[in-house]
Amino acid sequence: MAPTAAVRHLTVLYDADCPLCVHIRHWLLGQRLLVPIALVPAASWEARRRFPRLDHASTLREITVVGNSGQVWTGTDAFIVCLWALAEHRPRANWLATPAGRPFARAAMFTASAWRQAVRTEGPPEDAEGPACDDQCAVPR
Repeated sequence: MAPTAAVRHLTVLYDADCPLCVHIRHWLLGQRLLVPIALVPAASWEARRRFPRLDHASTLREITVVGNSGQVWTGTDAFIVCLWALAEHRPRANWLATPAGRPFARAAMFTASAWRQAVRTEGPPEDAEGPACDDQCAVPR
């Protein structure tokens, strides 16, 4: 992939067994998009078909976004690229990607991870590998 590859489409892999992830999915569907977003359950048959080289067990632990040219973002970077795709939130995403804003993006991911851990449903989807979430879900490194 060339570093200058244009992002024309994103696929967000979300944990369909996580109430927070499902809520965010619905929120994303209601936003005005600058870049089209497809929302696919992580580790599902469809995700495996579209992205056979991904570590699908890890996509259940950490938000993963895939670009049309094979770009892959996880965790804080995935959160920022999702906001970047939204008309109303692109300026915020641009700021969150800076050294000044990045700690706020990491804090948002840490908070979401803690909430997710507290409310997640037990058990992975039928066709998934690994747990729906472990203690490290999207926690900043």
